[in-house]
Amino acid sequence: MAAASGDVILHEVDGHVGIVTLNRPEVLNALSLELMVELVERLEAFDADPAIRVILLSGSERVWAAGADIKDMAEASVFDMVERNQFARWEKIKRIQKPIVAAVSGFALGGGCELAMHCDVIVASETAKFGQPEINIGVMPGAGGTQRLTRAVGKAVAMDVVLSGRFLSAREALDAGLVSRVVPKEHFFSAALALAKSMATKPPLALKLAKEAVLKAHETTLSEGLEYERKLFYMLFASDDQKEGMRAFLEKRRPDFQGK
Repeated sequence: MAAASGDVILHEVDGHVGIVTLNRPEVLNALSLELMVELVERLEAFDADPAIRVILLSGSERVWAAGADIKDMAEASVFDMVERNQFARWEKIKRIQKPIVAAVSGFALGGGCELAMHCDVIVASETAKFGQPEINIGVMPGAGGTQRLTRAVGKAVAMDVVLSGRFLSAREALDAGLVSRVVPKEHFFSAALALAKSMATKPPLALKLAKEAVLKAHETTLSEGLEYERKLFYMLFASDDQKEGMRAFLEKRRPDFQGK
């Protein structure tokens, strides 16, 4: 696995899957400013690479990310935080077009939980713990935790998690709709990679537009969302992959998608 600058993240390529791994084990993968800068740069690089169709984002078996790096913020003023504009990086993650699969094991807390929620599919180890415990240190979620968590699990669970600081187990997170799959701890990465590789066999443009349409559902009315979905559906009929996919289906063979 190739190291990024400073080694706070690692990255490699497996077929059409770009793999990014958080790498600050000494501080439980705390999301420092340096890590976030390099993470965004790598995600954007994979997003721009036509050979990459799906991105896999992982932590370690012990921890996904235990939150923001509190040392970066402990003595900061309002002016410092405004000038730092750290949430601009989160907006860049939101704008990644290719699907992002999260392989989550251990703690996904605070900014770590928010980072997982920025991904499109979350494969969680049975040991995973999700939470927004910012209330315990005098603040509240700031990278989307109150908004994305509420949309994922509903008001009642979100209020409980945000106001009490309690953690959701992997099974609770699955039942509440926060994660997509729960797997044994020893398989958390291999299961996520298998899913990413399976998704990477699909037509790239359809992957991007399908992701875009699902995300749109959170931000618009049903009628507007249906209209948006329909336009994207029609747009795909201009692609070579649509022709290849339907011909392959009729000819009872495996399609060969080229991303065109």
